[in-house]
Amino acid sequence: MIKIENLTKHFDGYTALKKFSMYVNKGSIYGLVGVNGAGKTTVIKHLAGVFRGDGGKILIDETEVYDNEKIKARVGYISDDLYFFPQYNLKMLGKFYAKMYKNWNEKRFSDLIELMGLGLKRRVGRFSKGMQKQTALALVLSTIPEVLLLDEPIDGLDPIVRKKIFQWIIEDVADRKMTVLISSHNLKEMDGICDTVGIIKDGQMLLERDLDELKSEMANNKEFEHQPASLDEIFIYVYEKEARK
Repeated sequence: MIKIENLTKHFDGYTALKKFSMYVNKGSIYGLVGVNGAGKTTVIKHLAGVFRGDGGKILIDETEVYDNEKIKARVGYISDDLYFFPQYNLKMLGKFYAKMYKNWNEKRFSDLIELMGLGLKRRVGRFSKGMQKQTALALVLSTIPEVLLLDEPIDGLDPIVRKKIFQWIIEDVADRKMTVLISSHNLKEMDGICDTVGIIKDGQMLLERDLDELKSEMANNKEFEHQPASLDEIFIYVYEKEARK
């Protein structure tokens, strides 16, 4: 379970998050959506323990995240700005992660590497950005995390690999009650896998709802041409409604 209460964050006089609150149920897939600069990545980096808030609370299972190695060991995090030891190959990275994470699953790692067609001996520093994103997904999913944080996770993945990755994630949610937070611009894809959605604008939460309930509420709204309304349509509607205030 993830809980953020009244989180505030400033960067050089700029307020990135303004008393931001969010709640993610255990065993759910939560989609955090917003335009560029809305604060999505800042929220995720607080949950990953990269940033420390200037106010408010960031909790996973009622425990503060920042500077807490026990919590971080249970969290899988894929950022939009990846970094690897450039001289390492995938075989070396796998051994490194196996030492760091007690639940490391070597078979899953091998299966994912095979699925993505990545060579074990080629240096990661020579990989394209898309291949590096695939590498990050293979490594993080093989740690068998209890909480999975994904910031723009599907860039550089072909449709077949993307579908299989999401199948793995959905199965982990069903089998192990893994909790997932996804930030992505691909609202169509998120519409198909997320059970809860949060819409963020200018560092504040505009709306946080169960996605099916939200669509049911929108069923009689004449502003939508088609029913049920898509997440894309709901997102635009909420943003425009807020702009009219």
